[in-house]
Amino acid sequence: MLKDRHQRLIDYLRISVTDRCNLRCRYCMPQEGVRPIPHNEILRYEELIRLARISLSLGIRKIRLTGGEPLVRRGIEFLTRQLASLPGINDLSMTTNGLFLAQYAESLHRAGLHRVNVSMDSLNPRRYRQITRGGDLDRVWEGIRTALKVGMHPVKINVVVMRGFNEDEVLDFAELSQEWPLQVRFIEWMPVGGKNSWSPKAFVPSDRILSLIRKRFSLRPLEEAIGNGPARIYRIEGGEGSVGVISPVSRHFCQHCNRLRLTPDGKLRTCLFSDQETDLKALLRSGAGDEEIRETIVRAIRDKPSEGPLHRNDPRLKKCARPMNRIGG
Repeated sequence: MLKDRHQRLIDYLRISVTDRCNLRCRYCMPQEGVRPIPHNEILRYEELIRLARISLSLGIRKIRLTGGEPLVRRGIEFLTRQLASLPGINDLSMTTNGLFLAQYAESLHRAGLHRVNVSMDSLNPRRYRQITRGGDLDRVWEGIRTALKVGMHPVKINVVVMRGFNEDEVLDFAELSQEWPLQVRFIEWMPVGGKNSWSPKAFVPSDRILSLIRKRFSLRPLEEAIGNGPARIYRIEGGEGSVGVISPVSRHFCQHCNRLRLTPDGKLRTCLFSDQETDLKALLRSGAGDEEIRETIVRAIRDKPSEGPLHRNDPRLKKCARPMNRIGG
């Protein structure tokens, strides 16, 4: 068991395999995109596998592959297969925008991917194209249906809710859990990245989201759900799936945080909202042994803050400046 100095059990590692993405979502990055990290600065698959193996030896049990968009990196099935075969891993998942999911879902599931989260912020094809600057909602739905067909469970839909943007679709998204065995998760828009366009005027707290859903549906809390994490999960009466809210801003869950993040360029982050990082790539490429890397990870975990700078005024922790695509969603 791996615990930080605040006695939180750390058992979850999110690995970002790339900063590149095939969409340009309006709340995530500018239309022209951002300057990509040079390829030689991105961790190679053998380096990712080695860090995963060391992390599992320390007590990590869950790994999520993220990006950018992880399905734009070649050989992602190879990485998935290698990670799934490592001793100690109990749960291997991925977050994707879903555009390539129909193409990869079956091979990824065979390789050992247990479940998938699909980012989808509108059910209206035209609005979806506008939000993502070119995304094809039909392709995303094809990917979701394929993931369900091959047996991934649960399949989650991630919806970032913004006032004046897609707040009017909350009930439509909730209805998906009536018809489909999906977990629809409404996520508060977070002020991550130095050039993030976050605005309190567009921010929608999770309690507001739940109140909107309760205008039409009766919600029953679910105490346990696979891959639940920080989400508060509810079942709608008679529904096939469930709905949930994630409240990183209005009702932060720092006291229960169990995760680490590995950026595509090999920096270990113990808190999303802080740019406090540990450079593991430098160790890997300087010939460090497993024990030195292991000790470095343990020290980083010991320094994991009790709360991020978003939730307290701590001069030691500056506000997160990295954009989300360079951290890992």
